[in-house]
Amino acid sequence: MKKAILVVGLCVSGFTFAQNYVNQVLVLNEGYFDYAASTIVTPVTIGVYNPQNQNYVVVDTLENMRFASDLIISGNYYYVAADTKIFKMDLNTHQEVASVVCTGVRNLAIWQNKLVATRGEYLTTYDSYLHVYDATSLQLLAAIDTVQGPKWAAQNIVVDGSSAYIAVNNGYDWGNEKGIVGKLDLTTLTYGNEVDLGVNGTNPDNLVRSGNYLYSVNNKDWSGASISRIPLDGSAVSTISLSAVSTGCGTSALRDNKLVYQVSMETVLNEFDVTVMNNVGPLNGFANEYYELAQEPVSGNMYASSTDFFSFGTVRIYDASNTLLTSFEAGVSPGTIVFDVRAAAGIENLDHFVDQVYPNPTSGKLFAKINALCHVEVTSVDGLSVYSTDMTGIGEQMIDLSGLSKGAYFMSFNNGMKKTIQKVVID
Repeated sequence: MKKAILVVGLCVSGFTFAQNYVNQVLVLNEGYFDYAASTIVTPVTIGVYNPQNQNYVVVDTLENMRFASDLIISGNYYYVAADTKIFKMDLNTHQEVASVVCTGVRNLAIWQNKLVATRGEYLTTYDSYLHVYDATSLQLLAAIDTVQGPKWAAQNIVVDGSSAYIAVNNGYDWGNEKGIVGKLDLTTLTYGNEVDLGVNGTNPDNLVRSGNYLYSVNNKDWSGASISRIPLDGSAVSTISLSAVSTGCGTSALRDNKLVYQVSMETVLNEFDVTVMNNVGPLNGFANEYYELAQEPVSGNMYASSTDFFSFGTVRIYDASNTLLTSFEAGVSPGTIVFDVRAAAGIENLDHFVDQVYPNPTSGKLFAKINALCHVEVTSVDGLSVYSTDMTGIGEQMIDLSGLSKGAYFMSFNNGMKKTIQKVVID
């Protein structure tokens, strides 16, 4: 459900790159709606945390919205999914640019100039659970009906090339949860190729990509949890049970090559190795019941929010060794944390283990000159891992990104001691 973004600048000459920094951290506070009284007690707010001076401020209040469910950044704008509307906001001024009615909107994703939105609502049936909008004007391009598209409520979206993978969970129809991942062709706006995750993979609450696989964290019928691995080549799905208790609403995230998750009502975080599909164990240092988890892409710090859903929201920041660095008070139910990462104006030498990455922009194939073995991870602007590989040689190495769609990506090189991140553009 939750996303993070990076930004990287690349080579002005063969041996230079632009430093990156987190300009601001956007926090979407879902607020508190009293369903019994049908009253908005605490409204939805958007907050901004400045990691340089550690200040937090509310920049906007979304009036008359009962809840909010997603926020993504694209270029100079960000888009917010909130109850009955999608809002387009200026990333620098935080002023509303446009909005469109989309009742039951849940999650968002963007590809080129197409904004994809999933839908679902308690005790509500829609004739379309999948909408596509023009990202500039927010004009509706397609409402894919339940004959041609998902037949039940949908949630998370992962974009890979010109395809969007849609998690269909029917999570608002108690006792009738589904476990389906469908594929939307973003060029033709046609839907199909659904994969059934099986009886142990029902109710996918989170969907992420790492390498050549999609991974879903499933809450089953809210009485247990599992992780499913969905190969992008269409081969068989595998599912591993996690616990006899659900993981709650989205309390899971990719952290480097691991999935971290929390079982409902517990105060520890668990780590799951997606490469071998096995639990690594609980992580030391985390000792709260968390709501949102997001890894900041420049430093690798982990942001973790806590809330009682009606009176407070706290965001804690941990480093790579799980040491608590600092915390700040946000709004009620901070449910999405997104990082606005930009390239600094200054240029410095690449005197680390990566000497050169070129050409940039590229049509798909990149070459990296490295002097140490390292792991390479490529992430989309909304924080999803879309490619990973291990560099097992020294010198010039080829990285083939030709399977990715046009746009900006962020490439990290990690040799186990240092991590370098760069922006690459596929044109």
